[in-house]
Parts: sequence; C-alpha cells; structure tokens
Amino acid sequence: MREGGNGLSDAKRNASEFAAAVAKPDNLAMPNSLAVKERPVTVYRTNPFPSGQRGRRPYGGNGSGLARLVLAALVAGGTVTAGVVATTPSASATAAVNQRSIHFPLHTSGRLILDVTGRAVRLATANWYGAESTDFVVGGLQAQPLDVIVGQVRQLGFNAVRLQWSNQMFESDPIVPDYAVAANPVLHGLHAMQVFDRVVNAVSAQGVMIILDNHNSDAEWCCGGNDGNMLWYNSQYPESSWINDWKSMVARYQGNQLVVGVDLRNEPRSPATWGGPAATNWQAAAERGGDAVLSVNPNLLVIVEGVAYAGDLSGVQQLPVKLDVPDRVVYEPHDYAWYEHNFTSYAQWYNQIYPKWGYLVTGPSPQAVFVGEFGTCNTSPRCVNSSSTSDNGFWFQILTRVLQSYTLSWGYWPLNGTKSTGGGRTWNASETYGVLNPQWNGVASPDLLARLQQIGGLG
Repeated sequence: MREGGNGLSDAKRNASEFAAAVAKPDNLAMPNSLAVKERPVTVYRTNPFPSGQRGRRPYGGNGSGLARLVLAALVAGGTVTAGVVATTPSASATAAVNQRSIHFPLHTSGRLILDVTGRAVRLATANWYGAESTDFVVGGLQAQPLDVIVGQVRQLGFNAVRLQWSNQMFESDPIVPDYAVAANPVLHGLHAMQVFDRVVNAVSAQGVMIILDNHNSDAEWCCGGNDGNMLWYNSQYPESSWINDWKSMVARYQGNQLVVGVDLRNEPRSPATWGGPAATNWQAAAERGGDAVLSVNPNLLVIVEGVAYAGDLSGVQQLPVKLDVPDRVVYEPHDYAWYEHNFTSYAQWYNQIYPKWGYLVTGPSPQAVFVGEFGTCNTSPRCVNSSSTSDNGFWFQILTRVLQSYTLSWGYWPLNGTKSTGGGRTWNASETYGVLNPQWNGVASPDLLARLQQIGGLG
C-alpha cells in the first residue's frame, strides 16, 4: 500500500508520548452540555462486562448477570432462545439493557461526535455486508430470520450498523434470489431495495444507528486494484449517477433519524488522489458529494475515507474537506494487519500510521475519526492476541489499544457468519473474520467478542 506523506518526524517525536497516553485512557474531557433540546431516541445497548472498563459495570467485576448469559448463549450456538435474542426485549432483558438516550441529530466538534445536547457519542459499529454484492441482499437471511440477526446485533452491544450498497443495486433494483433469503419467506419475490428498506427498519427498530456505505459502483466483492470500482465513478455509473443515487438514498430514509451518516465511498484507490487532477481528485469529489447529500438532509454526518484503500488521509492536513454545512465531516481510515509492514513494537507501528491518519487523532488539530473497517481472523486465539509478529493478534492488540485509549468510533469488519457472492468467494462458506458463526445464531470466537467488549463503546 502507498505510504503516507510528510509527518514522520512528528511521529518519532510523539511516539513515547502516544504510548504513555495509551496507558492512561481516561484523558478526555467531556464538553459542557449545550442548551439545545431535541426529541430523544432510545438506543438499546447492553453493558460491557470485562473488567477494567471505564464507567459503571452493573453486572459485577466478574461479568455476572445478563451480559454473561447472552455471551454464553451466543457462544454455545444452536437455537437462540427468545429470552436472549428477541425482537421485543423480555422483562429480564429490558431490566439489564442500558437505555441511554441520544438526542439526534449528530454533529462534530473537534475530535468528538456529539448529539444536540453536547453529549459525546461513540459509534461501536458492525459492518453487515452483502447488499453490495451480486446477491443484492445482506448476508445471513438464508440462515436466520431478519429479526433474530438484528436482535443479536443489539444484544452484543453494537450501537450502529454500517450497511453496504452499490449503485448497480440501487439503479437496477432486481428481485433478490430466493436462496439468499431462504429463512425469510416473507422476503421472497421482493426487490433489492424493498429488502434493504426492511433491513433498515429492523435495525432502527432495535434503537441501533445506521451508516449508509456506498461500497461499489458495480455489484461485486470489494476490493481489487483493477475491478472497475477504484474511483467513485466508472463508465457505467458516472459521477452524476453517484450523486443522484446518493440524493435519492438520503431522501428515502430522511424520516428515520437513526440513519445518522453517509459513508460517501468505500476505499478509493489508485488512481484516486487527494487533490490533483479533477478526474482522480477524491477530496474535491467528496465535497461535491457531501454537499449534495446535505442539500437533501443537512442533519447527516458525512464520512469521508482516505485514498489508498482508505489507508491514507495525509492530504487532509493541507487540503481538508469543507462542506456548506459545518461540523458534519468525519474522516474514516481503514486498517488491517497487512496495511503496515516490518513493525515489532507499538511505537514502530505508530510511526507508520501517524502521518497517514494518526495525526488526526493525536496531532495539534484533532478531527472526528471513525475507524470504519478493521478485522481479524476468528479461527484461533492468536488471531486476537499474540506476542508473535507473524500472527494477526500482534497487530490487533496494537490497533484496538488505540481505539480503546482514545475512545475512537469504530466499525468491525464483519458481522457476517458466512460469505456473500463475488471476488472468487463461495457463497455461504464460513466467513473467517466474522463476529457471528456460520449458522448466524451465536458468536464465532469468544476471544474476539471479549476484545471488542474491552475496546469500549459496546454496551
């Protein structure tokens, strides 16, 4: 991957300070409440249960209570009982759910995302892919009813879902294949956008926020260096289609205030540039697309990814995204184990990410950052925690420590227990990075879930 621009010397100077700050995660001052009133929406979030977390732990230091019951049931697999995962919470579940009210809409202030009362809002997001693929529907509906899946999202503590879509799905709007919704016969014969509507409604009915993610132009698994989806447009779907489709998507869900943000485009990559020629200038396109979205709904967060597969936001330092509506931009990096190379310590890794996007978190002018994709394998405990640099767990512990220490908003990739079609992948094969198991009725890796709980934001 392309390395970031300047700033490496700053990274070296700040590495020790950054490491010290990571050891003291309670270093953020919350803003004063603003005298603005808005109708609250209850966001259901089960409380985190691992020890060592900030805030209240109502189930006790050893993780007792409903949260442990939920974890045990989901890890065990098999049928998820109505008392643990249900469309409507049971009395016991309701008593244990932390009903924290967020007053919409959201906006940014410096490095924080805030609601209208000035309360900081941290996105703890599950990526639920599939609708952007040639299946034209989110994964899992072949295995479990829609309400069972979204019930697990809520019970696991995610407060947001990032839903992928393609311009091809939106414009062609085909009938979804029966095989992809086999566990949901009520969805048979429906068009892709009708099913997408039902997913959005089901997620928001659980009090879970939604980020709409324009993942591809063509329906396909992302991402490749020559798949025709490297820019925000291609010959089949020009920029005018990208903008018009975004305006239509925003208008479609304008009445749902739990649709809180738009991710303008997933992983722009070569030949995409930050600045430069108009045909490849993603920064300028993001301003055009963001302004178009806000012309329909000025209350949305506009999430802008970096270039180089969302790994490089170094250009923001000299050329930030400026929109007609202030305090709406959130910058989104992605990070996976293969994005950085040849590091054997926290400080070495940090030296690599600081000039690319770390400076937006710890630099002199911090901005709102949402690490919208990161993920690791679910096949071994070494995927989550390892002292060996050859294991994903070595990198995963480093990245998640940053998320935890700086209370960053984040999105784990993916929720899915099985694969969707595309990119040489076998439909319905096990998703070896997923939170859920291949039956979509429990977690795939208790180690992974425990680490996500420790990061914070779940609950």
